[in-house]
Amino acid sequence: MAVSKTTLKTLFGVYGVIHRQTLLLPSTLRCSVILSSRSIYERDYRRPGQPPDTRWPWQKIQFDFSKGVEGIKKHIGLLKDEFVQRWTGPEGRPLIDHMLEQTRVQWEFRGPESLSQWVVSSDQEIGGRSEAYIKLGKNNTTCMLYGTLCSTPPRDGETRYSGYCTLRSKQPLASFDRKKYYDWSSFNTLHMRIRGDGRPWMVNMSAETFFSHQRDDIYSYFLYTRGGPYWQDVKIPFSKFFLSSRGRIQDDQHVLWLDKVKSIGFTLGDKADGPFQLEIDFIGLCSDLAHTEEFAYELYKRNPEV
Repeated sequence: MAVSKTTLKTLFGVYGVIHRQTLLLPSTLRCSVILSSRSIYERDYRRPGQPPDTRWPWQKIQFDFSKGVEGIKKHIGLLKDEFVQRWTGPEGRPLIDHMLEQTRVQWEFRGPESLSQWVVSSDQEIGGRSEAYIKLGKNNTTCMLYGTLCSTPPRDGETRYSGYCTLRSKQPLASFDRKKYYDWSSFNTLHMRIRGDGRPWMVNMSAETFFSHQRDDIYSYFLYTRGGPYWQDVKIPFSKFFLSSRGRIQDDQHVLWLDKVKSIGFTLGDKADGPFQLEIDFIGLCSDLAHTEEFAYELYKRNPEV
């Protein structure tokens, strides 16, 4: 599409007027304008190919009196359980059991209710063609993640890459929808029992952060499946997880905060189109006393000591 010189001059003229008006503002007001523009930019970020949500905040809320009453009863019961568990000990267990614990099964799949703790997504959110589903395995004792991967990008003029499927756990919630976190500070290794089809996966973990611009930070490590009918016990030390944001590995690496873990997930994006399958028996934690490494990657200091 050709653009005339008159249109370009008009656009640059408008930009120059706005820029001069911003510079003429007082310093404090100018900072507030810049910060507000940054916050608006972060809040309005959307995936390529996804239409913007132009609804007002009150239009996104579904008002229902009967559901509100049921929700109040539910949250009051959860609040009561929290008070009882707090008197018993951490997470409702005696303190001595919490201190001597060396292994823990965090997720196991023993019924349909266990699948409600997980969310399945794919590139269909941005117009892709990949498909991912989740169901219980044989004898209702495992989780089966299966589907078809397609790396053909959608024809929307914006998306350049596509082809991924993800299984992610939901963040636990306390009473009145307050966020809860997993405290894994007593462990140093992630232990899983899986059975795959030979594809490489990525294990992703997210933790709570202080600042809003870090909400897309995740800690990742590779998961290589063998394929075949045999189960595979995988142990990944938490020190091996590296920091990335929006798919880009960060130069400034940090250790994962094990006392503020929000969720764990599995992502497939090896660009090999076709069916896939991953079966999970359990996801647990363990404390390996032989592993003494704190972090596997180099930590940079902004102001090195002399």
